[in-house]
Amino acid sequence: MARPSLREKLASSAVDTLHAHGFTGCSIQDITEAAGVPKGSFFNHFENKEDLAIDALHRYLEGTRSDMLFEEGVPPLERLKNHFSFLSERVLVHGFERGCLLGIFAAEMAQEYPKMREELRLVFETWCGAVEQAVSEAQARGEVDPRHDAGQTARFLVNAWEGAALQLKITRNRRPIDDFMNTAFKALLK
Repeated sequence: MARPSLREKLASSAVDTLHAHGFTGCSIQDITEAAGVPKGSFFNHFENKEDLAIDALHRYLEGTRSDMLFEEGVPPLERLKNHFSFLSERVLVHGFERGCLLGIFAAEMAQEYPKMREELRLVFETWCGAVEQAVSEAQARGEVDPRHDAGQTARFLVNAWEGAALQLKITRNRRPIDDFMNTAFKALLK
């Protein structure tokens, strides 16, 4: 098996380091130390910390299982539940410490880092679009009230999810996730 390149070591350790400490909470030095590479090698592979954070964002997204929203043979409402349940378990595994990397980057970087702001805009737009498609399909099957605008409902779900993920860091218990799941699937999408 080939050894990972320095770039790969930096990029993969950046996901964990940035997720644990946030963009402003860690330095390039922290990231290179976590990767076990010399600090001087950073700029051979990334122009700046923002570019590394964008790479980390994409790597993080690979693990969010957005494919669950399109799983063939699974009813759309169940796909939505499966997706948000997966995200819930992923967040809870870190003991209420981390929340969602999208929310972390949005809070810390959107104001001063236009490239990251655009990346986040595209990510949220894509995610909302996938959720909207599942909501629309659920409406067509009679699983969800068709009077609700599917796009608005999707944006609400994504925004509510991000708020719940943020609250976890404050409450240090699963109540925000339980509130989200109960409200989303027992009240809104019934």
